[in-house]
Amino acid sequence: MDDPISKFSAPQDQAFSPIEEVTPARAVVLPADVVEHDEKSVNVLRPKGVEMHRSMTQEDKELSAAGYEHLEAQKIKSMTPASDGNFDIQEHHLPFLKIEETLHTSIDTKDAANSYGLTTGEAQARFQRDGPNILTPPSKKSAFRKANFQNTYLGGILIGVAFINASIDFYQIQKSEAILASFLAMIPPSCRVVRDGTISNIAAADLVKGDVVLLRTGDKTPADLLLFSAADLKVDNSSLTGESEPQERFPLPEGSKLRPPEAENLVFNSTLVVNGEAWGSQIASLTGGENGNESPLAREIARFVTIVSCIAITFAIVFFAVGITTVYKGQAAHTVTFAVSVLVAFVPEGLPSVVTLLLSIAAKRMAKQNVLVKDLQGVETLGTLTRNQMTVTNLWSGDQMYTAFQSNNDEEGVSQFSMSASCMTEIVDIAALNSRIKFDRMDVPFEQRNILGDATETGLTRFAGRYLESDYDEHIKKYPKVFEVPFNSSNKWALVILNKPHSSGPLTSYLKGAPERVLAKCTTYLKDGVLRPITEEFIASFDAAYNYMASRGHRVIACAQYLLPEDQYPLQYHFSKNDVNHPSSGYCFVGLVSLEDPPKHGVREAIGKLRLAGIKVMMVTGDHPKTAEAIARKINLILGDTRATLAEKTGRPIEEVYEDEVSAVVVHGDDIDQLEGWQWDQIKRAQALGHIVGVTGDGVNDAPALKKADLGIAMNISGSDVSKEAANMILLDDNFASTVNGVAEGRLIFSNLKRSIQYTVTHSTPEVVPQLLYVVLPIPLPLSAILILVIDLGFELCAALSFAWDKPETADGLMRMNPRKPVNEYSIKMLKKRALRRSRTLIATSTIDTENGGPRLIRRSRLALFLSKLRAPFSRVFWENLMEHTDNETLVDWKLLSYAYLEAGVIESIGSILPYFVVFWKHGFTPRELRITQKANIYFTHTSPDFINGRGHTITAAQQVDALAQAQSITYLSIFIIQCFNLFAVKAKLSFPFGRQVVSNVWNFAGIMAGACLGIFIIYTPPLHYVFGGSYHLSPLYWLIPVAFGVLLLIWSSLRVLLLRNSLNKAKVRDIKGLMMCK
Repeated sequence: MDDPISKFSAPQDQAFSPIEEVTPARAVVLPADVVEHDEKSVNVLRPKGVEMHRSMTQEDKELSAAGYEHLEAQKIKSMTPASDGNFDIQEHHLPFLKIEETLHTSIDTKDAANSYGLTTGEAQARFQRDGPNILTPPSKKSAFRKANFQNTYLGGILIGVAFINASIDFYQIQKSEAILASFLAMIPPSCRVVRDGTISNIAAADLVKGDVVLLRTGDKTPADLLLFSAADLKVDNSSLTGESEPQERFPLPEGSKLRPPEAENLVFNSTLVVNGEAWGSQIASLTGGENGNESPLAREIARFVTIVSCIAITFAIVFFAVGITTVYKGQAAHTVTFAVSVLVAFVPEGLPSVVTLLLSIAAKRMAKQNVLVKDLQGVETLGTLTRNQMTVTNLWSGDQMYTAFQSNNDEEGVSQFSMSASCMTEIVDIAALNSRIKFDRMDVPFEQRNILGDATETGLTRFAGRYLESDYDEHIKKYPKVFEVPFNSSNKWALVILNKPHSSGPLTSYLKGAPERVLAKCTTYLKDGVLRPITEEFIASFDAAYNYMASRGHRVIACAQYLLPEDQYPLQYHFSKNDVNHPSSGYCFVGLVSLEDPPKHGVREAIGKLRLAGIKVMMVTGDHPKTAEAIARKINLILGDTRATLAEKTGRPIEEVYEDEVSAVVVHGDDIDQLEGWQWDQIKRAQALGHIVGVTGDGVNDAPALKKADLGIAMNISGSDVSKEAANMILLDDNFASTVNGVAEGRLIFSNLKRSIQYTVTHSTPEVVPQLLYVVLPIPLPLSAILILVIDLGFELCAALSFAWDKPETADGLMRMNPRKPVNEYSIKMLKKRALRRSRTLIATSTIDTENGGPRLIRRSRLALFLSKLRAPFSRVFWENLMEHTDNETLVDWKLLSYAYLEAGVIESIGSILPYFVVFWKHGFTPRELRITQKANIYFTHTSPDFINGRGHTITAAQQVDALAQAQSITYLSIFIIQCFNLFAVKAKLSFPFGRQVVSNVWNFAGIMAGACLGIFIIYTPPLHYVFGGSYHLSPLYWLIPVAFGVLLLIWSSLRVLLLRNSLNKAKVRDIKGLMMCK
C-alpha cells in the first residue's frame, strides 16, 4: 500500500509511431517491491502485462556493468566492520523493572501506548540541566581548508592573484554554507514523544533523558533509545556498524549482556527504521560525523578549469621561450613577468567564485518554489502524484456493490451503504481493529483527533469511526490484540488476532490487504452470515467488482476473517512470525473496500510539461494495474493504448497484440516474478543507456532508488526520514508539480551558467592578442598585467554575476528543448562502443583480495593514479573518446569555445587593438614607427630621448609616456565596452539579442554601471596612474570605436541565431497528440 513513486529521466526515447508524429513516452506500472512466490492470486481477472522474456548477450552485460565499478567497491567496503568505538552506555543491561527507577520516567511495558512518559515540567527541567538533544559536532575542517585554492595552480607564481581570488571564494563558500543551513532549518528533525500521557510531535533537539519515544517505519532514530516495546522492528545500522542488512531489534525483559553495538534492545541515534514500530526511552548523549561527494557539475567545472589551465600554461611557456629569445634577450625576470601576464590573460580567475555564488542564488530561489536543494551543486542536475488523502468510496460484499457517499458516477445497481447490509458490520470491524494507527491525543472526541498513520489506514479508520455503534476507544479496548503481523510490501497483507470471543472459541483473526493475496488465503466467503464455498461464479463476481473499483482509479483492499476454533487455538496459544506459526489459510472472504486518493491539483499539467520537455515519466506503484492505469490516464501519463485496451478495441486476443503497436505498458505484480535481473534494476539500466535519472518518493522502500538516482527527490511532509536522508532535493510542499519548477529552474541555471562562462571566457582573446603582438611585431605593450587583473577581478566579476537573475529567452523555450544529454539510437550505439572499449582497457583503481579472510579493498596510491592520468592522453582510447561525435550539450563545449575564442574573441580583439593604433596615430606614431621604437627599447619612459616621426614632428618623453598611457587605457576601456554588448550577445540562442526579454534583467545594467564606474575611476583618477598607468587626457570620442564593434558583435550574434535556428528547431520536442494541459 505504498504511495506511488514517480520516476523521471531527462532524455526521452526518440520513438516514432507510424500513426502519430511523436509516440508518447511509455508509462510502466510496477509494484514497489519483489513479490513472494508463495503469495499468488487465484484466477483474478486482470490484463496481462507485456511479456519481457529475454536473455542478456555478453554485450548487454558489459554495457549494464560499465561505469558501476565503484558500486562493487562500496559493497566490499560495507562488508568491513566498523570500529567499535567507545560506548558509554550501560542502560541496555537494565531489566524492565528497573527502567522506570533508573531513568525516572513512567512507562507501560505491557501496553506501551498507555505510557505516561515525563511530565512537561520535568522535561523542561531536564532540558535546562542536560541541554538540547543535538549531535556533538565532529572535528571540522579549518575554515581556510574549505576555501577553493584550485586557482593557485592556475595563477602559477602570481601568488597575489590567487590569494585575492581564494579570499573571494572563501567568503562565498561561507555564505553558501549559511544559506544551506537556513534551508535545512525549514525542515527540522522531529519525533513522536509521550508527555503527560499524550503523543505529540516535537523537535528532536528538545528530547531529554527519560523521554518515551515512538518509532515507526521510515523514521530516523532521534536519539539513543532503550526499547521496552517493539513489533517487527528492523533498523539499518550500516552507518554505524557497516552491516548491510537491516537488523532486528526487540525489548529484553531481563536486559542484554552484550556490548552496546550488538545489544538487541538498543537503537542508536540517526539509524533508520526500515520496518515495524517500537517504543523506547532516551538514554545517552550523541556523537556524529560527516562525509561528502563531488557532484557532476563540480566535475564538469573542474574539467573546464583543467582544460583552460593546460592551454594557459602551454601558451605561457611558449611566450616565455619566444620572449627570452627576442624582446627580453637574457632578461629572465622581465620574461617571467611577461609570461605570467599571458597566464593571467588566459585564466578567468573569478569564474569559480561566480559559479559558486550563482548556484547559491539559484538554490535560494528554488527554495521559494518549495524545492529544497541539499547540495548546491546538485541544483543544475534537475513527489507523490496523489493527495495522500484516502476516502472510502465503495464496498462489495460478495453479490452487491455499495457506495459510501452519494455519487453520480456510480453505475446502475449500486446501492447506498448501510450497516444492516450483508457483511458490512464485519468490514467495519476489520477496518477498526486491524489497524496500527495512533492518535495525537485521546482527550478529545474522535472526530477532532489527528490520525498518525499511513493514508490507507487513516481512511479506513475514519470510515469505521463514523459507523461503529459503540464509542471507538471502547470498541478497541474491548477486543485487545493477541498477535499481529504488520503490512509489508512483500506479503501485501496485514493480520491481527484479537481476544474476540465467538461460538467456536475466544480468538478471532482479521486479514486485510491486496485482493488477490487475501483471496488466495480464503476457502469460503461470507453471505448473510453464512459461510459458503468459493466457486467459479463467485470468482467471476469478484473479478468484476475488483475491475469496477480499480478502473475508477481507486485503491482496493480485501477483508477476510477466521473465527479460530478453540481446540486448535486456545487463548494461551503462542503465535509467532518467524516460523509462520499463525493461521495463514482457511480464511473466510468478507468483502472489498475501495478508497479514492484523487490526483493532486496541477499534476496533470506538470506531467504534460515534463513530457513536452523531453522527459520520460514512469510510475511505480503497488496498486492494481487497472487502478494505476486509471490514475495514469487522469494525469497525462498514458495517452495511447495498452495491449489490453487495444485488444478490447480490435476484438483480438491479447497475445496477438504486439509491443510495437502500443505506446504504454502496464505490468502486473505477478509478472514481476518472471523478470530477469537486468530488467529489474530500471534505474541502473536507464543510467547505463545515458539517461539522467531522477526519482521522487516518500517511503522506506523508495530510499534505495533515491540513492541510486542521479537526483533523488523526497517529500517533506509525508516523506520518511529514510527517504529524506537518501535524497538530494526535498519538495517542501510534497507536490509533484514542484518538480516542474525544479526542472525549469535547473535548465535556466545551466543556461545562465553557460552564458556566464561564455561571457567570461570571451575576453581572454583580446587580452592575449596584444601580448602576442607585443612579442611578434613587436609594439609597445597594449595591456599591462595589472589591467588584465582589473578586467578579470573587476567589472567582469560584477557583470558575470548578474546572469544569475536572467530569465529564459522565451516563455516556454527551455521547457520545449530536448534534454542536454539526449538518449537515442545513435547515443546508445556510441555508448556501447565506449563501454566495450573501457572494459577492455580500464586501468583498475582498486583490486579485490579474496585469498585471506574474505574480500578486502586494496587501493592504489595517489601517485599511481596520477601517473595513469598522465599516460591516458598517449592512448588510442583517450583520443577515440575525445574526438567521438556526440549530441550531448556540456557546460563548456566546442560551440562555446568557438564563440569565445574565435568569433566574439576575434571581434573584440580587433575592436580593442584598433583604437590602440588610432590613439598612437593621433599622437604621431604610425604602426611602423611603433615597431621601430619598440625594437630600440629606449622609448616610452620618463627618461627617453625625443623621437622624430616620419612627418618631422618631435615627440618628447612626456608625450611618449602619455601616448602609451592613453593607448593602454583605450585598450582596457575597449574590452569593457565591447563586453557590455557581449553581455546581451551571449543571450541570443533562441531569439535575437534585442527586445524586452533580453534587457529585462536590471542586474545586467547594474553590473555595467559598476564596471563603468570602476573603469572611469581607474583611467581618469591621476593618483591611480602610478599603479594602473591611465591618463585623464583620453578623449571619450575614442569610445565610439569599440561601440561600433559592439554593434558589430550584436549583428554577428543575430546572424548566428539564423544560422543555428534549424538545428535548434530540430532539438525542440514536438507537440504530443492527446496531451491535456488544463488543470
